[in-house]
Amino acid sequence: MPNIKQIAEAAGVSVTTVSRVLNGHPYVSAAKRAAVEDAVSRLNYSRNMNAVHLIKGITQTVGVVLPNINHYYFARIMEGMAQAALKRNYQLMLCQTDYNPNEERKVLEMLRNKQMDGLVICSRALSLREIEPYAAYGPIALCERVSGLNLSSVYIDHYASFQTAIRYLWEQGRRRIAFTISRRNSPSSRSRLQAYSDTLAALGGQAREDWVLDGCFDWEDGAALVQRLLAMPERPDALLITGDQVAAGFILTARLQGLEVPDDFAVIGFDNQPIAGLLGITTIDNRLSEIGERAFSIVHEQIHTGGGAPVSEELGFRFIERSSV
Repeated sequence: MPNIKQIAEAAGVSVTTVSRVLNGHPYVSAAKRAAVEDAVSRLNYSRNMNAVHLIKGITQTVGVVLPNINHYYFARIMEGMAQAALKRNYQLMLCQTDYNPNEERKVLEMLRNKQMDGLVICSRALSLREIEPYAAYGPIALCERVSGLNLSSVYIDHYASFQTAIRYLWEQGRRRIAFTISRRNSPSSRSRLQAYSDTLAALGGQAREDWVLDGCFDWEDGAALVQRLLAMPERPDALLITGDQVAAGFILTARLQGLEVPDDFAVIGFDNQPIAGLLGITTIDNRLSEIGERAFSIVHEQIHTGGGAPVSEELGFRFIERSSV
């Protein structure tokens, strides 16, 4: 394969000029640029990008840790990141981990070994204390609230969003309120559980452990919720369902069973997915795409400014009233 010196000889220019053309330097005459591009084409020259990255010290790649790629929640975060990366001529390396701590450790080691310039963690199994030391090798941003550590974060206030939803249901006369979660030990689920207990206690209601419905992640889980509720000796009259896909699965299956929403069960979803608008689901807009965009942008800026103090950004959620309550 030809090298840069041979390209220079074929184009009749200096090696420096070839390097400037290959690296997109603006201060090259049109004639010399055309000569270099013609020589590159004639000699079928291909750049060794590994060598380029080694010289520049950057890969123009940001890693993304996410448990899976086929769920709307993570797809929306990815959408925001992908748009931001495209504008900045960066690539995303998607690392699906299925909440396996060892898989997450592998990605952190890739950051340490300079296979990526920075990292965005959408959701995790590892502790923050295990993740933090890797920020020495490149900026890391998480899509959750983080404080007091050398890690950046972009998030909404899950406690406040749940508090808003519970108070809304209470104002509508609902007193037997249940809620679903996908993963009980996640930071957002812990915040929501605390808000559930605190808010109902403040209102004079009751937070019941048997009405905290774990393991609800997709359409099928929403459909299965119907039988779970019908089997209860005392049923709730309202549900906060953390995910509009789950809420849609519940509502469609409930209708097949002759149940009505909101008459039999009031429903509030989360994420403001398109299906929520189609089915009239009252929901909370978590601004997922914006979280992804901001998380990437923070990492990108820190890559190109050499780091700096961690950034923590809270995005305000939006409560959307529809017909399911």
